[in-house]
Amino acid sequence: MAGSEAAWQAANRGIPVVIHEMRPKVKTFAHKTENLGEMVCSNSFRSDDSEQNAVGLLHWEMRTAGGLIINTAHEHRLPAGGALAVDRDAFAATVTERLKSHPNIRISFEEINELPFDGQWIIATGPLTSEGLGRAIQAETGTEALAFFDAIAPILYADSIDMSKAWMQSRYDKGETEEEQRAYLNCPMDKDTYEAFIDALLAAEKTEFHEGETAGYFDGCLPIEVMAERGRETLRHGPMKPVGLTNPHQPDIKAHAVVQLRRDNALGTLFNIVGFQTKMKYGAQKDVLRLIPGLENAQFARLGGIHRNTFLNSPTLLDHQMRLKSKPNIRFAGQITGVEGYVESAAMGLLAGRLATAELLGMDLPQVPQDSAHGALVHHITGGAEAKTFQPMNVNFGLFRPLDGVKGGRRGRVTRYKGYTDRAKEAWTTWLDTQTLDANAAE
Repeated sequence: MAGSEAAWQAANRGIPVVIHEMRPKVKTFAHKTENLGEMVCSNSFRSDDSEQNAVGLLHWEMRTAGGLIINTAHEHRLPAGGALAVDRDAFAATVTERLKSHPNIRISFEEINELPFDGQWIIATGPLTSEGLGRAIQAETGTEALAFFDAIAPILYADSIDMSKAWMQSRYDKGETEEEQRAYLNCPMDKDTYEAFIDALLAAEKTEFHEGETAGYFDGCLPIEVMAERGRETLRHGPMKPVGLTNPHQPDIKAHAVVQLRRDNALGTLFNIVGFQTKMKYGAQKDVLRLIPGLENAQFARLGGIHRNTFLNSPTLLDHQMRLKSKPNIRFAGQITGVEGYVESAAMGLLAGRLATAELLGMDLPQVPQDSAHGALVHHITGGAEAKTFQPMNVNFGLFRPLDGVKGGRRGRVTRYKGYTDRAKEAWTTWLDTQTLDANAAE
């Protein structure tokens, strides 16, 4: 995501770009195709609400900046209530084609194992930095690589779901169209079924870590079995919460818990289980997930999995332009910088591409405005966060500077969030305008 976006931003400003991609020669555990921009965990870019949600605001800023990732996502959008979910295969294929056909972009399929000494580089290796490059980065920074473990949710075939038990409905019927209001497939559980499911989940065989590895998970992508270990009710108040849903098969009975699935492709033949990242072994996954009402005969297109996710201690290693302090010809972008999520990763690629371009063209850009969503996020990872406790972060309004004269607490949230987004949009468009003026002056 980040590398694709960075290349697009630079190439569209007249900069010749070479994308170095090790796949398909060197494969990873998580990737299944050779496409750039492949989505490996979920097919959702999360909320598209640019007035009340920080992720939706980031969408808006990326669209305003001509972002490849977010605009392509909208082209391949699937019904998902207020979320931006996509047909992941069509999305990645389009991203790949646009990069391959761009006159200023060349793609080189080989692995990079050393940090380059000259030229402008952006390292956007995502959560699966190769072993060789990881060693080179570690040798340069002199620090131990930080790491946590990312889990992937299973995908199953729609025609294997029992619709006499499941039904289609978005939570609280959210969405402007009937299709949006019926974007999620729901599987209900009564109390006994839920308790049996939790018992099976806790007892299931899980992937073991190698000697010396520790499982420092990102809280926004916890495996379901880890959530269950934190308390038997945790899942029922998380991805399996039953609120805002009415079972048309039993409208008078309130479900104790509900498992939601979301369309994973435009044809509607594949569904992924929302929030069900897992580290269970493959056989155990099938046994446990088939305990869910409606999924008794489920057939899986892809089972879940777990992989190591490495990231830098960016507050100590990167400057405010995302350059490596010890080698300022190298920028980092995406998940390796300590942001979490497709949207955040692509956004950091967008910034890295624009900042590198400005440097190459001799432009003196003002700092990315901290009041924008991009600025709040990059400020956090390059100095705003506490280095000793630095962990990957999604964009959220907690990263934004407070608004003067706006009421705090839950009651003032709607007004406060609208204030954040209005201020951010003005700051972001002003920053983009300065680049247009600078580019005209350079010409």
